[in-house]
Amino acid sequence: MSARATTRPGGRSARVQQSVHQAVRDLEAEVGRDALTVPLIAARAGVTPSTVYRRWGDLRELLSDVAVERLRPDAPPADHGSLRADLEAWTVQFAEEMDSTAGRTYIRDALLGDPEQGNATRCSDYAAEQLKAIGVRAAGRGEAVPDVETLLDVVVAPLMYRILFRPSELSEAYAGRLVAAVLGRVGPSFGS
Repeated sequence: MSARATTRPGGRSARVQQSVHQAVRDLEAEVGRDALTVPLIAARAGVTPSTVYRRWGDLRELLSDVAVERLRPDAPPADHGSLRADLEAWTVQFAEEMDSTAGRTYIRDALLGDPEQGNATRCSDYAAEQLKAIGVRAAGRGEAVPDVETLLDVVVAPLMYRILFRPSELSEAYAGRLVAAVLGRVGPSFGS
């Protein structure tokens, strides 16, 4: 079991994580990604390199952990008044953020330093939580809502494929077609 799974909010472990993550972000901005080393990060964070190695294993796993935190949404999805409008706005924003240079780097880091796929699950959970919030809000307005897994399969999965493998073919119109496709499937088998 990794130390990440046992982090207590506000405890020493959380403080170490916060200072190391901040050191990674600061140093990446100052010296560039290629210059990052565990000893450099540890010195900036005020911990020993052995603390970093014990907690994260290696630089790749540390960068993966930092990336997952950077991919965490800052706020709940905006309310645009209808399921379609909320999904369209969320999908376009998600695509823009993930398709940015930083977004693609964070996605790759999250996956590369994650031999057990826990970070991939955390990232998927972020999207699922956002989509669930949109769905709960829409259901409260009386709208039929596809289940979260359907939204992930029909909207998020194709976006992620395009972002990672065919970014030149990603567009706002494409994102809109994905939303139209999933909403066209709403019915008794997809209701909330």
